[in-house]
Amino acid sequence: MADPDTLIKAKIHYFCRERQFHAMQFAAVEGMKRFSGDPAFKFFYGMALVLEGQLQEGIRELDSLQTYSEVQLGSLLALIHAHKKCQPVDKEAVTQLDAKLKDERKRADDQALYYAGIFLLHIDRADKAKEYVDRLLKINPQSKEGLILKGWMEVSILRESKSKNALQYFEAVLKTNNRNIEAIFGKSKYYELCGHFDEAIELLNQLIVVYQNFSPPLVEKMKVQLCLQDWDQADETANRILSTDPKNIEGLKFKVLQTICRKGVYEDACLQLRKFYAELEKAEPKNAQIFLLNAQLFSRICGRDSLILEVTSMFAEKAASIDSTNSVNMAEVGYQHLLRGRVKEAQRYYKTATKLDESSIQALSGIISCQLHEKQYEIAKEQLDFLKEIQGGTVNKSEILYMSAILGRYTSVPSEDVLSNLNEAVDSHFRAVRGLTFGPEYLTVMNPDFVVLLVKEYLLYAPSNPATQGQAIAAPLKKSLMILEPVTKACPGLKDALYLLSKAKFLSGDLKSAVSTLQHVLDNIDPTCADSHLLMAQIQLHQGNFMNAQQSLEVGLSYNFEVRDHPIYHLINAKVLKTQGNTTDAIKTLQTALNLVNRKKQGSAGKQSKTEFSMTDKVSVYLELAEAYRQTGQNQEASRIMNDAMSEYMGTVEEIRITVANADLALAKGEVDSALHILRAITSTQPYYLQAREKMANIYLHHRKDKKMFAQCYREVVEKSPSPQSYLLLGDAYMSITEPERALEIYEQALKRNPRDSLLAAKMGQALQKTHQYGKALNYYKEAVKDEDNNSLRYDMAELQMRLKTYDRSEKTILQALQLEQENQNDLNSLIFQAKFQTLLAKVQEKSNNLEASIQTLGQAKLLRGRILKRVQVEQPDAVLEQKQLAAKVCHQMAEHSVLQRNYDAAIQFYKEALQFHPDDDIALCALARLYLMNDDLDQCQYTCMTLLRNDKENEEATIMMADLAFRKNDYESAMFHFQQLLTNKPDYWVALARLVEVMRRTGHLEDVPEYLQKSEEHVGTRSSLEPGLNFCKGLFEWYSGNPNNALKLFNKARRDNEWGQRSIYNMIEICLNPDNQMLGGEVFESVDSDVHAESRDSQEMALRTADKLLKELKPKAGQQQISFQLLQGMLQLATKNKANIERALQDFLQLAAQDNQRENVGAVLGMATAYMLLKQTPRARNQLKRVSKYSWNFEDAEYLERCWLLLADIYIQGGKYDMASELLRKVLNHNKSATKAYEYMGFIMEKESSYKDAANHYEAAWKFSNQANPTIGYKLAFNYMKARRHADAIDVCHSVLQKYPNYPKIKKDILEKSRASLRS
Repeated sequence: MADPDTLIKAKIHYFCRERQFHAMQFAAVEGMKRFSGDPAFKFFYGMALVLEGQLQEGIRELDSLQTYSEVQLGSLLALIHAHKKCQPVDKEAVTQLDAKLKDERKRADDQALYYAGIFLLHIDRADKAKEYVDRLLKINPQSKEGLILKGWMEVSILRESKSKNALQYFEAVLKTNNRNIEAIFGKSKYYELCGHFDEAIELLNQLIVVYQNFSPPLVEKMKVQLCLQDWDQADETANRILSTDPKNIEGLKFKVLQTICRKGVYEDACLQLRKFYAELEKAEPKNAQIFLLNAQLFSRICGRDSLILEVTSMFAEKAASIDSTNSVNMAEVGYQHLLRGRVKEAQRYYKTATKLDESSIQALSGIISCQLHEKQYEIAKEQLDFLKEIQGGTVNKSEILYMSAILGRYTSVPSEDVLSNLNEAVDSHFRAVRGLTFGPEYLTVMNPDFVVLLVKEYLLYAPSNPATQGQAIAAPLKKSLMILEPVTKACPGLKDALYLLSKAKFLSGDLKSAVSTLQHVLDNIDPTCADSHLLMAQIQLHQGNFMNAQQSLEVGLSYNFEVRDHPIYHLINAKVLKTQGNTTDAIKTLQTALNLVNRKKQGSAGKQSKTEFSMTDKVSVYLELAEAYRQTGQNQEASRIMNDAMSEYMGTVEEIRITVANADLALAKGEVDSALHILRAITSTQPYYLQAREKMANIYLHHRKDKKMFAQCYREVVEKSPSPQSYLLLGDAYMSITEPERALEIYEQALKRNPRDSLLAAKMGQALQKTHQYGKALNYYKEAVKDEDNNSLRYDMAELQMRLKTYDRSEKTILQALQLEQENQNDLNSLIFQAKFQTLLAKVQEKSNNLEASIQTLGQAKLLRGRILKRVQVEQPDAVLEQKQLAAKVCHQMAEHSVLQRNYDAAIQFYKEALQFHPDDDIALCALARLYLMNDDLDQCQYTCMTLLRNDKENEEATIMMADLAFRKNDYESAMFHFQQLLTNKPDYWVALARLVEVMRRTGHLEDVPEYLQKSEEHVGTRSSLEPGLNFCKGLFEWYSGNPNNALKLFNKARRDNEWGQRSIYNMIEICLNPDNQMLGGEVFESVDSDVHAESRDSQEMALRTADKLLKELKPKAGQQQISFQLLQGMLQLATKNKANIERALQDFLQLAAQDNQRENVGAVLGMATAYMLLKQTPRARNQLKRVSKYSWNFEDAEYLERCWLLLADIYIQGGKYDMASELLRKVLNHNKSATKAYEYMGFIMEKESSYKDAANHYEAAWKFSNQANPTIGYKLAFNYMKARRHADAIDVCHSVLQKYPNYPKIKKDILEKSRASLRS
């Protein structure tokens, strides 16, 4: 159980740090009651009164402590502070107290210095507190209280000093008492300010466990979780706080913050905020500062919601009523009125604030803001000039620069100067935010409301049409996107910011992200947002989705009828009508829009519409109407509208846009020279100069096909404005016309001007690679990253090293990058980079044959992607889809590795995880279906295929698998239906036809194939004999039908084709290696086969030479193709039956099987087993083949698997193990009902068991599927017919054999004559 004295003092210190002075008083009173003899609690009570602003009461309390030596020094400091705050100041009392302080300071002991230091620290006099604390520690170096105070003092100056000293003081205390509350709080705060949030939470958890009824550790934990932007965990902690203390003001404050900031649900937030206000009034009734801070916080993040602002005004007014002499409080009330559009009231409060403090920058800038609202530009200009003179430091600097930009726009100052002021305002504003961790202070200082105003101003200077692919993004748009990112990350529920982000992305040409962000607003924040529906309609219109655009307009209209009063509504409607060919109605709609524009202009004194009319919108209406007139041949009207627009907006930012539109109209008429003349007239000092030059460049490239003039346009940009951006454009231009050498020169010049530009550096590296200067590119990357933490360049460098196969160097580069990124492990962008590097590292490890490490790295990447996905849903909702796809991609790679290791269950699990990340992932669904098929899980395969076909009815792979499934279930009608569906829609879909031949063979229905081949041949027509795909399919059919010579001729016709050539050559090699379908390595039929084929030794040697020649033609790619190539090389060596060649092939197969990802390779196992059999090492062969006897059948390994099973069956038959052989043979026939050799082996077993009838049935199937071409099978069939007393059938088979092989030994004497004799008798 904790000491009560310790807990009460911990509360006092905590509430004092949190500026909750009323709560501090209650804690001090509790201490005074329990420990009446301890003057420390009386000191803390008096100190709390003074800090709260109850000066007289505080003075009375502190005066009574002058007789207590341990608190006397602190009391004197507090009294001096209180007297100086009083109005008027009692100078005589201050003088007396100062004199007494000097005397007491000389003889003060460590306790007196401690309380003096505490007071000074809490009135933000850390410099003065340092003197007292240092002296304290000199007197008593082991003082725990002194060490803790010194630590807190270091923490208070941590942001400025970046010192790590604080930690040593807290740790010194914790060595002797590891449960010291103040030391643990201090250490936690230090970690929090340094960004080590996990360590901070770990320390707070210790306090939570030990001091279970002490709420401050939970509150601090909630704040740290908020720093991490882990809203869910913070919410859970807040619920825990409020469950034990329903009136806890920090818990209530978080709830309001979450509802406004994260969710954007302002109605609920308003109720929560009122409740929070009521509880704050009770908890801190005289704490002006705490009311002020909350007024500032919630008013800046609420998107100017009227309900929220009404309550935040109450907070500000409460602060002003508590401390009416404070100009900051009064100015804040004025600001609250300004946010609510009450300019007159705001002006009144600002003027009151200036009376309280004539030099109040906040009040003076507020007055100017009011003057700008009332269009008093002359007065505002004078006041602004005066304010710039008296303004010192950075107080309100960004607001002053922003007002200068606004004034500049209204008084026709050049746009460059306006943008310069805005840029300065942004730099100044975000400089203040730097170094702050996320939380209430961060949000107040960042002031999302002000950032939204800045962006709105920037967008007035942005192009009105989206950038095309490859076109440079305008500077105002770049700046807008840059400053909106931290706002939308901090306030994911701020509708206005998200809307502006969508607009900026749309204008930047990033339509996908723009739509995603808008959809997030409409789905999760405010489905009634009319502006979002309008923007969505604009984007859909730009994409050519006219019906969707119209639908978005109607949905927006259903939520807000004022949408009809917005010109954009009519503008989009007109564009849709025009696209549908209804130009007449489009003109009427545009005229309505123009009337609205003019009515707004004339009737601005009347009731103000909620929808904004930007100058850009108005000009868009003019330009669209002119274009519509031109399309209907009303050129005179078109010219009139353009002239009206020019006269209306001459001298404004939009004038040049109208000029550029004139050029577009000229180009549309085919007047290229006229368009170029208009664009050439736009000078470098005017807005849209860069866009005009880019448009000119595109005209030269696409209309004139003049690459020289295309580049010249960008050279002119560089001459007029030799900025790094201009050089970058010129370099990109050279890259786009495939002149990388010249681009390289330009990038080098740009880098000299801006050596730290990471984008330039990346482009430089790419240009060096394009010119094949890989060594130079690597050296450049090494130099570029030497002194900088530029991990995007490190990524390019590692990727290049991987491509150059220097895997160890690539891995080293990646590990360096990951080490750098771990320093910012809680930053979202850093996490994204880490995941990217982990994925690349896995690829490098895979290529260097370190498969285990690759899988482990992918596991880490998957965990990272999960964390990222959780964060982006809150911080970057528009990036959610992309991150889901990337997470799914990692699962794909893990699944592929598992497939290589034949761990199909793991592969299935990984693909399922991929689908959890991205449910519509067709690649994962296809792969999953294939795996289910391989595992004989036909129901799951069917379900997956049906899911695929629901998503995409035309998915060909799913349809093929459905057909395969139907064949496996003997449902031939369904199978035929699927294949017919594919081949009816696309008779020349050779992939499906080839699979049909394969499936027909495996189901024993090869006789049905010619019908489909005939239909495809008829579809192709006269060129059928030249069609590679068709020849391949016909070759496949002939090969499976036992006609190897015809098959070779047909495959030869497809041999030179890019798509079918490699597969044809592989098949030709297979035929050459085994034209007569012998069992290489098998011993059961060895003597028979050697007798039959003895005469064809020369042709066999010729076939092997042909196979060798064909093998040299193959150009395998790295990966599976390379493995197949190595297997064929080995099989060719085996087919020679030369001992040296067999031993060489065996070594090759062993090396292949030794690779991590090829241990389970069926082809390698078959090769090794065959080699052992040819070397007469049967036990070794059997051991190898047993490994694959339990493998699941799959299409990819089907041929090698079946041959393995057949060879193992051969070994079992030789050993007399007919049952085991039969089981394997049935397994083969289950998957391939045309397997001649399997039927032959089954016939042999039955014959050995004297079951001649069954033997005859199996030999009959073998004879049928060998196309009655193998005399050995014919002989055995005839023999077993004879034994089964089917003499007539035996005679027929004998005639068939003798017709093809007249000199076939024994058949005439042994079977034909005996059968005839038996018939006669």
